[in-house]
Amino acid sequence: MMLALRRGLWRLPDFGVRRALPVSCAPPPGPLRGGLRRAYAHRLPSEDGSALGPAGQPQCPGPGPWDRAGGGREGEDREREDGPASPRAPGEEQVHLRTLDGLASAEEVLAFVDALDPLPDSVAARAVERLGGAGGGGGPAAWPPCGASLVAALRTLVLLRADPRGSLPGRLLAECLRRLAGGGLRVPELCALAESLLALRGPGCEALAGVLQQLQGADEAAWGPADVLAVYGVLQACPELAGRRRALLARLARAALPLVPQLGPASLSRLLAALAGLGQARARPLLGRLARHAARLVPRFTAPELGRVLRALGHLGHRDRALAHALERHAAGLGPGLAPDVASSAAELCGRELLLSRPILDAVAGAFLGRPESFSPAQIASVFEAFGKLNYVPPNSAALFAKLEARLCAQLDSFPPKALLKLLHSCSLLEYHPVNFLPKIFSPFFLQRLQGEESYLDRVSLAQLTQLFLSSVLECPFYKGPKLLPKYRVKSFLTPCCSLETPVDFQLYKPVMLALTDLLGARLHFASKVLTPYCYTIDVEIKLDEGGFVLPASVDEDVYGRVALCIDGPQRFCSNGRHLLGKEAIKQRHLQLLGYRVVQVPHHEAELLRSRLELVEYLQRKLFSQDTAACW
Repeated sequence: MMLALRRGLWRLPDFGVRRALPVSCAPPPGPLRGGLRRAYAHRLPSEDGSALGPAGQPQCPGPGPWDRAGGGREGEDREREDGPASPRAPGEEQVHLRTLDGLASAEEVLAFVDALDPLPDSVAARAVERLGGAGGGGGPAAWPPCGASLVAALRTLVLLRADPRGSLPGRLLAECLRRLAGGGLRVPELCALAESLLALRGPGCEALAGVLQQLQGADEAAWGPADVLAVYGVLQACPELAGRRRALLARLARAALPLVPQLGPASLSRLLAALAGLGQARARPLLGRLARHAARLVPRFTAPELGRVLRALGHLGHRDRALAHALERHAAGLGPGLAPDVASSAAELCGRELLLSRPILDAVAGAFLGRPESFSPAQIASVFEAFGKLNYVPPNSAALFAKLEARLCAQLDSFPPKALLKLLHSCSLLEYHPVNFLPKIFSPFFLQRLQGEESYLDRVSLAQLTQLFLSSVLECPFYKGPKLLPKYRVKSFLTPCCSLETPVDFQLYKPVMLALTDLLGARLHFASKVLTPYCYTIDVEIKLDEGGFVLPASVDEDVYGRVALCIDGPQRFCSNGRHLLGKEAIKQRHLQLLGYRVVQVPHHEAELLRSRLELVEYLQRKLFSQDTAACW
């Protein structure tokens, strides 16, 4: 009802309404010169960051009607901004003003201005003057019987930041509350009234609790997509009240479930943003259906919408392979044009799913290479953290890491300490070692910043610092800068939470142990789950003497060789192939540099063996091949 009036009033430069109450409208939700060095074990290394709105603030509804999916009418799915107003003749405005002056009721005034599109500024100003005389005491007009008109008028004054102590806002609010007590407002009017109450009186007003109580008692079977999104928007604007309305949230999730196929791209992204803002990670059925529907809508999302969808699902910890595959199908050719928030969110999705999707990651790398200055420090850290986790080196890696080094050299202090540590650690996983930045990382000043106000550094940060230090010793022998102090080094990379190693897969470990016992004759000839002095845990360690014969595991003298048997279960590989994860690749690389002969037993090879005898023969070929001197 008030759409045209709002459009006209927003264009007024100074309408004379006192702007005493601000309303926050949150948006829907060349060579590297030794800086990052690529290192190899056999020779000297060669050279070479729309968020959700803050909680507690009212979310202004987006312009335009609710989008509808399907039917091939994509123009109706997208919320569009109003185009430029077409000029009107001065005489026509005078006619409208005379017509407006002749109207007797507020409802007629609202209906008249709603029919004018665009609404001239002078007509908008006169309409507010006429509304000021409505409601008793100000003129002959009576309040309209339609509650939607009253709530829309109040909402318009709130958007204009009118003084809440003024005559018109006070009378409109009083009349709306009277009708609220009578129970005559529908779900859209209740939500619009709640937004106005949040702006005028804050989340602590008693009337807002009454609105939520009526929403909880409304018939959810009659709710449409717009109603569901409006209620989620109200709850998102007052999370402290939403926490006490678990029954309403549960009803909302049930009501939204059958409506998901009706959602268009804009609506779906806003709904997911609201769920993320409310922390509704437990609404698994709704999240799953929304993610699957989002996968079908990927080609129709705008960049901000897709960014909101990916960020919301990541915030809620929801994993959905269908969405990743849909992104993969449409990622080709998007490189330089990919928005930074979409690029970082897509990289996070691949890292969360452990999905080595080269089309997506190539597009992300191309986007950063094309516009590195447009990425925030947090987005840069997210992108390279995914690269390191997946052990992914893009085809244009030399240029990519040169751009990264240039950005770090120019704006190193703008990176948050933990984000910077994650970024440099991820580069080290990919054998691009940040030797130019290690003195800063190992400095007491940075370590103090990294600790912040806590009494100690967290375990993950200490492990990342230790592995960076170990990389500088093993893979960068030319580095002569400061070392990491011993008190900041961990003893083991294998921890119950957030480990830099993947525990051995028990289903694969057990048959390998039995086969090794058969092969070597006794269990005493090998040790399992051995913690080395270099923080790594070896699945199986076999000691060899000078002649290549197997020694008992308890012997520490006359050991001339060691074999590290890596029993690599599926958790140590990317989920869609046989590509080893970054943390496992650096472990095997470091073990080789420490003098171990690394022997892999990958699950995709062991699972093909049909008997224990075949497994014994397989291990014999792996451990005692003709090109080694080892014997048993």
